[in-house]
Amino acid sequence: MWRTRNGKKRNRPEEIDAKLWQFDVLVSRGRPVSEAVRSIGVTQFTYYRWRREFGGLKTDQVKRLKELEKENGRLRKADLAPLG
Repeated sequence: MWRTRNGKKRNRPEEIDAKLWQFDVLVSRGRPVSEAVRSIGVTQFTYYRWRREFGGLKTDQVKRLKELEKENGRLRKADLAPLG
């Protein structure tokens, strides 16, 4: 986990994948969803957002997706910057 400039905690792609896997294990063992989400340390909203975004991806695919999103953001900023 690392912090962004504004102090928010961010999970690395490997951590997200591990937490989704841990959630699936807990639920398969009979834990309620609310308790399983609490035990992996995220909110239900975050869990469902991660599931929607990274649900069927493997760890290396999640990492590549994050890298591409970062690159796209950087390119958009460069595109919007005034030519000096």
